[in-house]
Amino acid sequence: MVESNRQQWERAVADAPTREAVFETMSGIPLDAAYGPDDGEYPGQYPYTRGPYASMYRSKLWTMRMFAGFGTADDTNWRFKEIIRAGGDGLSTAFDMPTLLGIDSDDAMALGEVGRCGVAVDTLADMEDLYAGIDLGEITTSMTINSPAAPIMAMFVAQAEAAGVERSQLGGTLQNDILKEYQAQKEFVFPPRPSMRLVRDTISFATAEMPRWHTISISGYHIREAGSTAAEELAFTLANGFAYVELAMQAGLPVDAFAPRLSFFFNAHIDFFEEIAKYRAARRIWARWTRERYGAESERSMQLRFHTQTAGVSLTAQQPEVNIVRTAIEALAGVLGGTQSLHTNSMDEALALPTEKAARIALRTQQVIANETNVAHVADPLGGSHFVEALTDEVEERAEALFAELDAMGDGSMLDGVICGIEENWFQGHIAESAYELEQRFNAGQRVVVGVNAHTEGNDDDDLSILRITNDDEQRQRKRLEQVRQNRDSDAVAAALTRIRTEAADPDINLMPALIAASNAYVTLGEMMGALGEVFGRHVETPTI
Repeated sequence: MVESNRQQWERAVADAPTREAVFETMSGIPLDAAYGPDDGEYPGQYPYTRGPYASMYRSKLWTMRMFAGFGTADDTNWRFKEIIRAGGDGLSTAFDMPTLLGIDSDDAMALGEVGRCGVAVDTLADMEDLYAGIDLGEITTSMTINSPAAPIMAMFVAQAEAAGVERSQLGGTLQNDILKEYQAQKEFVFPPRPSMRLVRDTISFATAEMPRWHTISISGYHIREAGSTAAEELAFTLANGFAYVELAMQAGLPVDAFAPRLSFFFNAHIDFFEEIAKYRAARRIWARWTRERYGAESERSMQLRFHTQTAGVSLTAQQPEVNIVRTAIEALAGVLGGTQSLHTNSMDEALALPTEKAARIALRTQQVIANETNVAHVADPLGGSHFVEALTDEVEERAEALFAELDAMGDGSMLDGVICGIEENWFQGHIAESAYELEQRFNAGQRVVVGVNAHTEGNDDDDLSILRITNDDEQRQRKRLEQVRQNRDSDAVAAALTRIRTEAADPDINLMPALIAASNAYVTLGEMMGALGEVFGRHVETPTI
């Protein structure tokens, strides 16, 4: 007898581990792990619209990965340990602007920015301080960095191995999504094509030596924050994902060798149902394209897994406590959409980096959703809703129309189409137009934002303590860097930089070993990026008019 979809799913659920919980409502009504007709699609079944795994949160809750980084590495190490003590089970590292741009804390361009929007990392010494006392073999780590991603990954590997953790044991994610930098976030350094070479080298290196490591977190978050629609966020993010697939395949890697370690990073905005539909459509599109276009055979290659962060752009400086409500709604959308990990923004982030109290409330928001609401008991609980299914289809159709334009621009190559779209400002134009239209609706009062253009009573009552990064913090970091420069072997530094320049000039050499060697010699991030820049050149964007 042929098994129905439901019977196949039930077998898969029975074989999966189950977390400790009572899977029933508060009134004692037993709950199935998912609901639907016998011949319907279930979680863990291609094309994974309803979730990548059969049991979803019945087996394991999403990772509560809180984003943190400020001041010096010592400061952030303290915050990491506070997050772990408060129940966070994954770390996510925010770097300051100089680090994101690949310049050192003592560079003239870094003045006034050191440690302000994240942690300053100049050398291996900072990386050692950043993760001191944290077992990187046990806890997974995400690093939100792009242009200097390869050197930062090299420092991370070097410090882990010095602490006794083999690179093969390291688990986590490097954002490393350079394409979206040109499209939205603008923290690029080198031109697109040599930047993609660095991405290729990290993929190849991790595929061979770091089986638990996700080398790219393909990010729609910043695309949405820049003003795109949900459908544009979805389309541009997955198009970038397809470009990275083609890049790795051109390097000789079979799709099933690296695709299981690709992950995604989406925004959870305030339009509740649209966000849920976006996540469901993303899984469906990725599964279809990886199987039908790129020949994937492994389920892991076809199963899109993603991290979610609530929308920073939805937070308001006015009545900041109301941001707790916004964040809770957005986080719930991420959970109902089946996210694998989640960061919840703090209420004060429209004003400054989060205080310890605000960060704790943000984490508690996730813990309430996980432990008090019972929404994690049933996978894709909105699946089958006429509204949600129709919205999922509509978001998918809009994304596919954008894919068709990119495919035509690249003459059948999504990699060439995406790079062409960057060079011709196609992405930037779409995002700018969508952002402008949204702002017009706000100014006309068609889009209400509580505390900003409506319900403003109480805006003058706020007396919120915020975290301030001082000039003293910046001076501490500069002094730390000066000490490292004085104590290192200058001959080893010179040799390491010569090796980087030589190997960067040969596109067939993987640069990761040279970058790890340079990290171990305490070459600074700015020095490594400078050596690469001598070979690769620097990118200057043509503005969108």
